Amino acid sequence: MSDSHIDPQREQFEIFKSLPRDQPIEMLNLVRFREAADYPADHALAGEKLSGADAYRNYGKESGPIFSRVGGTIVYRGGFETVLIGPTDERWDAVFIARYPNAGAFLELVTDEDYRKAVVHRQAAVETSRLVRLSPADGGKGFG
Repeated sequence: MSDSHIDPQREQFEIFKSLPRDQPIEMLNLVRFREAADYPADHALAGEKLSGADAYRNYGKESGPIFSRVGGTIVYRGGFETVLIGPTDERWDAVFIARYPNAGAFLELVTDEDYRKAVVHRQAAVETSRLVRLSPADGGKGFG
């Protein structure tokens, strides 16, 4: 894959913010790590021999308490195996669905001062990613 998606683009974020904020949401996360973390030159961890996975663990340690405080939970986590329908060159190192009590909680997370400090680890870790907002629905036995 030659594309790189790490942070939301302004237009995409504006669409997200225009959707209802008072209902539960789930966020599908697909993340591919860099082989080696890529911190900004002025960061304390710049020059350290960290993998992208190491940097992502740092992101989780620092952002986790904020995620919990806003009411976030992980409702699904699994290991990527293969693409059956879609681009055959896609692979993901982290696959999970995060649930938030409402979109406002997600916005509170991403605008929190401490979260904004932690996100440098995610930026250093991630080669590319997908973050897809979903509206929860009841499961069932059928597809329709």
